[in-house]
Amino acid sequence: MAKKSSVKSTSKKSTPRTSPRTSPRKSAPKPAQMPARTPAKPAAKPSDRKTGVARRTTKTQTAEKRNHAFVIAAARLMAELHCENVVVLDVRNKSQITDYILIASGTSEVQIRAVAQQVVTLAKETGLTVFGRALEGAAAWVALDLVEAVVHIFSPQQRAHYDLEMMWGDAPRIRWQRPVGKKAAE
Repeated sequence: MAKKSSVKSTSKKSTPRTSPRTSPRKSAPKPAQMPARTPAKPAAKPSDRKTGVARRTTKTQTAEKRNHAFVIAAARLMAELHCENVVVLDVRNKSQITDYILIASGTSEVQIRAVAQQVVTLAKETGLTVFGRALEGAAAWVALDLVEAVVHIFSPQQRAHYDLEMMWGDAPRIRWQRPVGKKAAE
């Protein structure tokens, strides 16, 4: 009788066993897989030793000039659109929220809304973003948050009620009117 050979092939590849504490080492990435190195950023400039104030960069100075020019242009625009008692307050050293506050009074709800829309258009043209806009009580008060500046356009009654000039009474006022004798083209 012939024996049948029923041998099954049970060849398993042997894998090294590792303990939970050790894991097999991964091979180092090839140069093509390695991320490109970015050059290190230069160190920040040291502060001025005499005053202890950090030096401002050109980018910051440009932004400050842009913001200052915007608030003056916005104040002039509001005056040209017949807003009354336009005030620009410099709160850079007094507020962590904004640099300037513009306050004006409108004579009607339609005017208040129209002036607010014109200020938003001017802000976008200047490169500022409108972060928020709020209407209070049928447009008796419109507040525009432009981050660098906050614009308040009130009805005369609302302005007297909230009296923001008194709240920010220690903030310096910025002169925005053109000097007499200067052309409007400036």
